[in-house]
Amino acid sequence: MESIRFIHTADLHLGSPFIGMKDLQKEQWNQLKDSTLAAFDRLIQYALQTTPDFVCIVGDIYDGEDRNIRAQARFQKGMQQLAEQNIPVVMCFGNHDHLSGNWTRFELPKNVHVFDKAVSQFTLHTAAGPVIFTGFSYGKRHVSESMVDHYPLAENLNCYHIGLLHGSLEGDATHAVYAPFKKEQLLSKQYDYWALGHIHKRQELYLEPAMVYPGNIQGRHRKESGEKGFYEVTLSKAATQLEFVSTSVVQFDQVEVFGKGIIHMNELIEACQKQLSLFSETVGPAIIELIFTELDQDSFELLAKIPESELLELLRESVEELDSFVWIQAVHLQQAAQDRGLSPLGATLIDTMESWKTDDWKIVLQDLYQHSKSSRFLEAVEEQTIKELQLTAAQKIRRTMQAGE
Repeated sequence: MESIRFIHTADLHLGSPFIGMKDLQKEQWNQLKDSTLAAFDRLIQYALQTTPDFVCIVGDIYDGEDRNIRAQARFQKGMQQLAEQNIPVVMCFGNHDHLSGNWTRFELPKNVHVFDKAVSQFTLHTAAGPVIFTGFSYGKRHVSESMVDHYPLAENLNCYHIGLLHGSLEGDATHAVYAPFKKEQLLSKQYDYWALGHIHKRQELYLEPAMVYPGNIQGRHRKESGEKGFYEVTLSKAATQLEFVSTSVVQFDQVEVFGKGIIHMNELIEACQKQLSLFSETVGPAIIELIFTELDQDSFELLAKIPESELLELLRESVEELDSFVWIQAVHLQQAAQDRGLSPLGATLIDTMESWKTDDWKIVLQDLYQHSKSSRFLEAVEEQTIKELQLTAAQKIRRTMQAGE
């Protein structure tokens, strides 16, 4: 059989509100607010230029079950552009944009096939032969049961079989667990390709057959760092070729600045400007966490005595002249191991936190998480959340509890 070439994308999250971002200037905020839409436009333009056999979209097209009307209009326009070039689209909805939501309806063009809440199959005829797709859309927000058992075995091996599945690999706690599956379950179906969605980190779970998460097309906060985009897939019965295509409009990332030996603020500012200028030339617009590494005692004290808000304001002003905007969201201080002059109490506090298990953290945080108003804005107490809390708390302690104070 001839090979087929298609685009695999997921987790567009069009209309994401970017809650928690503040202090950005109006132009920067507008660029960030519209970044998911602009990233989607980049995907559509790539498809129009390369004319793949089809486009596969695996869930969470929209960020919310109400399906932001502006986002829907942009998506419908993109689908219409593909229709005019005779590019088919096969898609499903996920937990964020499930079918039970309440939204203003837009009619999609005839080139788009949308899976319903029950697992079903759809056959698309291409120049290389028929392609059989199997998938489902979320009928409700929470689909906790495994859906893979409802996927039929591939029977006709003289055509391509592609499974669309918006869900979680069992045991992966980095995301809320929906429609869980095991690799062995997917392998047992004998499909040629598994187009996965839901996990925002790009990853290949298996090679032959390929089981692939493309990640989301635009980062939305610091946990979704690095370059984002989709995969262009060339699939044959012998092999799968994956090419990542970037769509990031504003990139979330971390940038390190070597701080050892810096004892004057002008030196610090120059080091930041140099490092962030190089970063900006490579990446473009970005929202970053700035990490000062290998700080000796003098350089650490220089920074630790400055209130965080003042330090952020100064550093933000120092990079305003860059060609692309780089917004410093947070600053972290990392001392060289031999220069960590903590007070005994500070050292004890950090050691105590490092000994805590997940249950200990839950006990410490229970009053905050049980608060009637604040709890709904908090992330689940998971391993990654705990690591970040521990890092932030330790940094606060090191800034305020130095030896001799």
